[in-house]
Amino acid sequence: MDFQTDAIDRVIKNAIDVMQDSKLQMIEILDAAQTELKMLSSELQQVMKETAETIEKVDQLELNYRRSRIRLTEVSRDFVRYKEEDIKQAYEMATQLQLDLLIYREKEMYLKARRDELQKRARNVERSVERAETIGTQMNVVLEYLSGELGQVTRILESAKNRQLIGLKIILAQEEERKRISREIHDGPAQLLANMVLRTEIVERMLVKQDFNMVRDEIIDLKQQVRSSLEEMRKVIFNLRPMALDDLGLVPTLRKYVHDYEEKTKIRTTFETRGKEQRLSSAMEAAIFRLVQEALNNAAKHAYPTFVGVEITYQAQMIKIVVQDNGLGFKVDKLEQKTKEHSHFGLIGMRERVELLDGRMEIESAENQGTKIVIHIPTNVEKRKEQE
Repeated sequence: MDFQTDAIDRVIKNAIDVMQDSKLQMIEILDAAQTELKMLSSELQQVMKETAETIEKVDQLELNYRRSRIRLTEVSRDFVRYKEEDIKQAYEMATQLQLDLLIYREKEMYLKARRDELQKRARNVERSVERAETIGTQMNVVLEYLSGELGQVTRILESAKNRQLIGLKIILAQEEERKRISREIHDGPAQLLANMVLRTEIVERMLVKQDFNMVRDEIIDLKQQVRSSLEEMRKVIFNLRPMALDDLGLVPTLRKYVHDYEEKTKIRTTFETRGKEQRLSSAMEAAIFRLVQEALNNAAKHAYPTFVGVEITYQAQMIKIVVQDNGLGFKVDKLEQKTKEHSHFGLIGMRERVELLDGRMEIESAENQGTKIVIHIPTNVEKRKEQE
């Protein structure tokens, strides 16, 4: 295809100007979100501090109120030893402590509700910051391409192939994966650990007061939080590299992943195997696991199905993988024409990985009729390459 250099130059310059303006607007949005996040974090720290102080005050008032009740009972029974004025003072003291206790309990409830609201708002703003950062990263990548010399841009336009598009997508996907892992650790284990630190401080105060019943309840709750934090960390580790692949093999690892996928996405998902199961090389099993993982993630992200089925068939020298959903579907010819729609990058990348394994991938789909992906991978591919 022949390109008119001047026309392309004008288009590129206009695109750069638009992207630069959009980048500046995105920076302003990001700065505003970060400022709001700092304010929310500061207010949240103050509310958490005030909450801890209020809890301590409530504990002290409860102790004083119990003592005042005991005192009131004591002076009320002994009319010889105590005068009417003593009884009146004891009653007024008990009443005042009861009123103060009610006020501080209301304050404690309000502070806890405020704390929960601030934490929710902070999480929403954090997500907005992350989205703005992601868009900013994508804009920078595009600007780097557009800001090159015109001759280089022309050559890129003339020779643009699937592998070039996938290369860009891989860079963005790596950044997205890093942000996802960071977000999972921040929203999961990090939040739980921060809450545990606060709870241990409360337990420490209770130990000073020797309120062992409440200490026991807090320790039981802390133990449950530790378990939750450990479970969150295990999920993060599993997503990075499922150790079960090496220990148990492909099928048990996929079965667990499908079960977790169903719980997370609320999409009914089935997993079936056919033929005689056999262990493959570590690299082969990891590659097959990632293909199934990518297919399921694509379905949840783009197809919005209510059902996904995964089927693994072991054959003599071949393994067959079928992933089928009842989602939105799409026109397969768009994929064949190497369209630049984001929803197809995952499938293009899957096809490239299958071809690297000397396999083949077939896609059956139509709009509003779901998608079926069939992958055939020879299990003796490594032996053939060694012989060659």
